[in-house]
Amino acid sequence: MKVILDTNVLVSGIFFSGPPGKILEAWQAGRFQLLLSPAILLEYQRVGAELAARFQGVDISSILGVLATQATRLDPPPSAARPCDDPDDIKILACAVTGLADYLISGDKHLLKLKRCERTAILTPRQFLDSLLY
Repeated sequence: MKVILDTNVLVSGIFFSGPPGKILEAWQAGRFQLLLSPAILLEYQRVGAELAARFQGVDISSILGVLATQATRLDPPPSAARPCDDPDDIKILACAVTGLADYLISGDKHLLKLKRCERTAILTPRQFLDSLLY
């Protein structure tokens, strides 16, 4: 099963033990294949740097290093995805389309409103856990 994690899910998963944290644990246990693109990784890094600047002692660079080496990396063209309400979401939708992702996990209302992007189902972390992992 191929999965993409939106930045909000990744960050929540790193710092909290709720559904996003359980999703990261499931990935580490090999329960699904994580897809990412250079654009998604850059967004992860940007948000990590913002958190580090705001909160002393917060450094997610080692976790991002693991993601960069263990996730399946794709380099989709932005044109792979149809236009959407939030232009920042194009990179994640393009990765989903190019990687033939089964699921995109997000808390973003613009993405969740779509429900699907071609073959990719767009779910909240709780929906993903409830229906697929447990």
